[in-house]
Amino acid sequence: MAYSFRSTMRQEWLLPGLLIAIATVSSWEFACIAPFVAFAVAAGYGLPMQRALLTVSGVWIANQAVGFAVLGYPWTVNTILWGTAIGVAALLAAYLAGNMLRQGIRNAFIAVGGAFVMAFGIYEGSLFVVTFALGGRDAFTAAIVGHVALLNLGWTVALVGSYQLAWYSGALSGRAAGTYASFSAWKGRRADREAGGDVPA
Repeated sequence: MAYSFRSTMRQEWLLPGLLIAIATVSSWEFACIAPFVAFAVAAGYGLPMQRALLTVSGVWIANQAVGFAVLGYPWTVNTILWGTAIGVAALLAAYLAGNMLRQGIRNAFIAVGGAFVMAFGIYEGSLFVVTFALGGRDAFTAAIVGHVALLNLGWTVALVGSYQLAWYSGALSGRAAGTYASFSAWKGRRADREAGGDVPA
């Protein structure tokens, strides 16, 4: 019993730990343009909502820790407020992505694509609004936003694709309540029952 409990806990927190570790390493390269949207979508895809939000919070903390402790972010009020705004925007992105992935859309490409569009829109939109108070609107040109979008899209494909490969191999479980897999499967079973199928609940 105790072994089973420990094994379950390790399984449940393996994906959050991996995402936070990847975010920590990637922060050395991407710093303030870290692909928070990609981490938000990946967390929403593979984790229940509460754990997804905690994971994105951990990703943000790791990013800020690397920024201030290693990359030399200035300890100014503006920098701290921007860091806070990024964290809030990342959580909003995770919440919207998670909700989109819980609509039971059976086509994973459409579900993840919709989640990405919603998450990226709220993330960039929230940060653009913040520029009216903190400045920095020059960082929201079409070229820069397009670059950030492609960066996040590439990371989303890599993270979600890696999760799927790990899930198919049995290294990760996609059966926990609240994940994209569990919601889409439940919706599929309900649709089959309503259509007169004999698939069990």
